[in-house]
Amino acid sequence: MEQKNDGSGEFSAGEKYIISESSEISVGEAGGWALKFLGVFPALSNRNFRLYFFGQLVSLIGTWLQIVAEGFLVFQITHSAFYVGAVAALATLPTLVLALFGGVIVDRLPKRNILFFTQGASMVLALIYGFLTVFHLINISEIFTLAFLLGIVNALDAPARQAFVGEMVEKEHISSAIALVSGTWNGARVIGPSVAGILIALVGVGGAFIINGISYIAVIVALILMRLAAFKTHDVHPHPIQAIREGVSYSLSHPVIKPLLIYSGIVSIFGWSYSTMMPVIAQNTFHVGPSGLGQLYAASGVGAFLAAMIVSALGNKFEPFIYMISGTVLFVLSLTLFTMTANFILALVLLFFVGFGLLMVFPTINSTIQHLVEDRYRGRVLSLYTITFLGFFPIGNFEVGLVSDRFGTDLALRLGVVMVLASGAWLYFNRAKFRS
Repeated sequence: MEQKNDGSGEFSAGEKYIISESSEISVGEAGGWALKFLGVFPALSNRNFRLYFFGQLVSLIGTWLQIVAEGFLVFQITHSAFYVGAVAALATLPTLVLALFGGVIVDRLPKRNILFFTQGASMVLALIYGFLTVFHLINISEIFTLAFLLGIVNALDAPARQAFVGEMVEKEHISSAIALVSGTWNGARVIGPSVAGILIALVGVGGAFIINGISYIAVIVALILMRLAAFKTHDVHPHPIQAIREGVSYSLSHPVIKPLLIYSGIVSIFGWSYSTMMPVIAQNTFHVGPSGLGQLYAASGVGAFLAAMIVSALGNKFEPFIYMISGTVLFVLSLTLFTMTANFILALVLLFFVGFGLLMVFPTINSTIQHLVEDRYRGRVLSLYTITFLGFFPIGNFEVGLVSDRFGTDLALRLGVVMVLASGAWLYFNRAKFRS
């Protein structure tokens, strides 16, 4: 017997169901719960997306190991909040400059091939980072160089990964897929920092970098196992500069995409930068080592992971505007209170809500843009989103590092809160135009 899931969540055992046009799943009595789960997270009914989802989860756990280890290493070498922010900024600076060219490439070449290259290059850089550290050959100049090279790779990788989601799942499942991808990042953010302190104690900072390099194998294997339709490309390709102009013009003339990109940029600069200061806050405010730092990262990661799962499961139940405004208010209140406490347990609770608020906002922005954008502009528009989401990080990281060095991390974070609150107020008072 063959049926389609009607979204009710009720399934009968021993039948074959089509959850989506590209995915058939046969289940017996023991598999009924799995179908109910897929009814909540429909993107996971797609075989290619499942492979990508679990491959990314393993790889991103390694990435978070490196993020924690790098911040710890930089502060250990320099004892400077500014250098911690500067290294984080340098890792994202190429995205600001090169992501638009990356978007042109993404629109012209198979995205899986692009990801083979970017994931392989990231693996090599992580292993170099690890071996230099293990053999005590690392210094701040080499950290800057490796961070910058990895940033160049990410300028192509980020828009490719964003656009690849649209190829793996049906359009009605894009919201679920994007929220799950965000959940993967933040699930890894929970697991990675939680074990980073233990691993740094066991194998050292260099060992954490090497483990990250090995973790890229998971996503590379997932890409190999995927079965994808033949890549479709346009016959006529304008000059790259002209192609970029077309993508920018399309984005800035769109009545919804334009304000979403502006809002994303402001929150990226003044909101996400709080996480860059975690190594400084861990040592100077809470007086904890790598294990405590991992707990701080993990607390916000747990909140972000749960928010992403909720958006994935309930994304179509409420309009996007509600998620964005609610997330902004929750983030502003939680981060403000976080800057006022010296109690470590309370700080963990507040960081949980900080992460929860942010991850109500960004998957919603991403999925809304992906629903609205025309396929021929997808790579270029998502490269602009990548710039606002990731490429503006250098601005925020330099700003938060500089203000922290001069006036303290608490004041730096509160300044960011004010800017995020102002952007949320702007979005709220323009809600009628946005909704229309």
